[in-house]
Amino acid sequence: MRCCKKSITRCGTYIGKEIENIGIPVVQVTNLTRIAIDSGSVRIVKGNNVCYPFGNPQLPLEQEKEQRRRLVMETLNQLQQVIE
Repeated sequence: MRCCKKSITRCGTYIGKEIENIGIPVVQVTNLTRIAIDSGSVRIVKGNNVCYPFGNPQLPLEQEKEQRRRLVMETLNQLQQVIE
């Protein structure tokens, strides 16, 4: 895959943009929201941290489950947004 005249390997923002270009909506879940915004992502959900974007192992299990559920629901809501 090539994007922006550069080879990419694991850069989620640019991979997401390429997937969007073929008509599949993408939500990027990241704690690096500034990079996602600056790179042109259109649907962004702020995750917990780099290692655990959807979780937080320091929380009690029930609180972590609730946090994960909230992030998944927010992500699904973002997928429903029409971007023009």
